[in-house]
Amino acid sequence: MTLYIDPGTGSMLFTILIGVIGAGLYSLRMLLIKLRFRLTGGKAETGTKKIPFVIFSDDKRYWNVFEPICREMDRRGRDIVYLTASEDDPALKCTYPHVKAEAIGPGNKAFTRLNFLNAAIVLSTTPGLEVYQWKRAKDVRFYVHIPHAASDITLYRMFGLDYYDAVLLSGAYQARDLRALEKLRGLPEKELVTVGIPYMDEMAARLRRSGPAPEHPRTVLLAPSWGKSAALSVYGGRIIEVLLKTGYHVIVRPHPQSFKSETEMMEKLMKAYPESGQLEWNRDTDNFEVLRRSDILISDFSGVIFDFTLIYDKPVIYTDPQFDVGLYDAWWLKKPLWTASALPRLGCQLTPENMENLKELIDTCLTDPRFAEGRRQVKAETWEHPDEGARRTVDYLLEKYAQLTAGEEDA
Repeated sequence: MTLYIDPGTGSMLFTILIGVIGAGLYSLRMLLIKLRFRLTGGKAETGTKKIPFVIFSDDKRYWNVFEPICREMDRRGRDIVYLTASEDDPALKCTYPHVKAEAIGPGNKAFTRLNFLNAAIVLSTTPGLEVYQWKRAKDVRFYVHIPHAASDITLYRMFGLDYYDAVLLSGAYQARDLRALEKLRGLPEKELVTVGIPYMDEMAARLRRSGPAPEHPRTVLLAPSWGKSAALSVYGGRIIEVLLKTGYHVIVRPHPQSFKSETEMMEKLMKAYPESGQLEWNRDTDNFEVLRRSDILISDFSGVIFDFTLIYDKPVIYTDPQFDVGLYDAWWLKKPLWTASALPRLGCQLTPENMENLKELIDTCLTDPRFAEGRRQVKAETWEHPDEGARRTVDYLLEKYAQLTAGEEDA
């Protein structure tokens, strides 16, 4: 018989275990400190050295979020410890002298390490602090969250950001939504700082250096998210078949998680629609080139929509995934998502009813000037301070560290 433990119970048991281990380690540490104190005639240190800055990344794909920040910290000569759950994180090959990267393992192994951190500031893009396994460490003073997409800040699982001390934002609508959540839940106000989007700044600069894409046939990129509401799950092979009928070059770039969680579906689709001169399946780790050589994007609720349309200044076609916000922070606000107002300004909606007219939708999006104006409006709303994201982020981190440690050196 297999014993099943639901996530809530598992989290509670994990918390109890961490508490027992923490109490034991704390007692042992205090015993060792007292022993050293006596053996050294009262000259022993009273604790381990606090790390000024820690970045935690739960997946290697977030290196693009943190790399510009690490580079700016290194440029200013400030040390930073980078903890990653991925053994093959590009950060582990980082050559910045002031950045020390370390793989701490996945899942509970990583959370156990994080729960006993001794640091001044922890910066992360991972939601759920103090909700499930990841707890606030008693020796960490300040937790800062930075999003990994330019869209609604309320599309995290419920309570995802409640226990952070600060959130770095890219637009004023995000701040309004977080303040509304705090009021509804009776939470103390977090520090909300609009810094921009460092990783999008990097992509935009890279695009300027690369110049326009080489001559190519009209190219359509299908890049959905994953899960039961995602485009490939909803439309299956039909959407690929209709795209091939357009005569345009088609690139299908599934979400990486689809190959892990939707293996059977992916195998069937790739077998039914093999690569050809017109169709290619793309699994590049870096999506820069595939976005650069595509003329239009078809997606659902994936964050790649905003990367594509705001950086590359190209239109999109978006599906209606009938997204259920019941598990997300957005449910509390009882209002339409900002994304719902942004998408119609960026392109056309694809539905089961207009699927057969997909070629006409593509042509309209590529030629109608109202979508170019819509991109300008959306960019202004969700990407403030372009080209300044990393600098503003580091400015804030250093200022906060100075506040947290004021007077300690003299003491």
